[in-house]
Amino acid sequence: MIGKARIKYIRMSPRKINLVLDKIRGKRVDKAYWILKFINRRAVVPVKQTLESAVANAGAADSIEKISIIRAWVGHGPVLKRMRPRAMGRADILRRPTAHIEIEVG
Repeated sequence: MIGKARIKYIRMSPRKINLVLDKIRGKRVDKAYWILKFINRRAVVPVKQTLESAVANAGAADSIEKISIIRAWVGHGPVLKRMRPRAMGRADILRRPTAHIEIEVG
C-alpha cells in the first residue's frame, strides 16, 4: 500500500532540507527513522513529521520494517521578501525562502 504526505510552506531553504532527504531517500522506513535520530540539523524535524504522516497514510504503522521510501522530494515555495535599512537611505532585500516536502512510501 502506498502512502503520501506533503508539508507545505516550511520556513527553511529547500537546499538545507534536501541535505537531509538525500540521507534517507530509497531506504527502509525503520532505517530512515534511525538515521534521522542522529542527524544534527534543524531540517530533521519537518522531514520526520512528513515521514510519520506518510507511514500513517499508508496504514502500515505497525509494520514499518516492510515498507520503504519510494520518493522524497523538496520543492521551492514562495519567497518572503523583507526590507532592511542600510546606510544613506538605501535598503537591502532579505529573502526568506520557504519549501514544500513530499514523501511517498510503499
